[in-house]
Amino acid sequence: MKLKNAAIAAVAVGLALLPSTILRAADLTPLAPAPAAVQAPSGWTFEVTPYFWAAGISGDVGHGRLPPAHVSADFGDLFDHLDFAAMITGEARYDRFSVFGDVLYTKLSYSTGTPRGIVANSVDVTAKSFAGLIGVGYALLDDPSGHLDIVGGARIWSVDTSLSLNGGFLGGFDGDLSKTWVDAVAGLRGNYFFTPHIYGTGWGLVGGGGAKVDWDVGAGLGYKFNDTISATAGYRALGVNYDRDNFLFDVVEQGPILGLTIRF
Repeated sequence: MKLKNAAIAAVAVGLALLPSTILRAADLTPLAPAPAAVQAPSGWTFEVTPYFWAAGISGDVGHGRLPPAHVSADFGDLFDHLDFAAMITGEARYDRFSVFGDVLYTKLSYSTGTPRGIVANSVDVTAKSFAGLIGVGYALLDDPSGHLDIVGGARIWSVDTSLSLNGGFLGGFDGDLSKTWVDAVAGLRGNYFFTPHIYGTGWGLVGGGGAKVDWDVGAGLGYKFNDTISATAGYRALGVNYDRDNFLFDVVEQGPILGLTIRF
């Protein structure tokens, strides 16, 4: 009987101590941390992207009563014709709103034949073009993985072309003419992160005003090294058709593009 009572007492003591034992074990076992929420940037964010565009060109240029000269060179011939180039984009964002710009300046030189070789055997063409875009946007879709903006803006063009005729009836004739105009453009821009480091980006703009048509499309794949530096590779095509006051600039430039983005 005494042994039985001792066993019952031991069980009772063990049951009494069980809750505190469980609590001490819980204190010694670390809980798994809750996953951190992805934080979208707050306040203003800024980025600048100097880029290199290995663009070929095709189309027609001309002025006055001279016959138009057809120019055609793919991006593989770029360094045979490019004299100078400067390219940079920038963007500022706040919540769903954005302000962005794109500046492109090129000086290209070509030598091309004339359609029939009667008035001249060949034409030397030098084309200096400046295109500056300023626009605003609003994000139709916006989350930490990316955004899709509807955008509108204005692109100012300033183009100077020089034509020198060789051979034929007009051999030795030189002409130079420049024009400046503004086009209104609108479209979509956006990007999307497939992983924390790999993202896609693209845009499509179209419009007109001074020109009959002005369009710009592109797409690329980027890699985010850290919160400050990203790199993008893609393809861009830009076209404009201006034909007024005896000045013709109807060209399409297209080719691979490489950019380095700096955020702050």
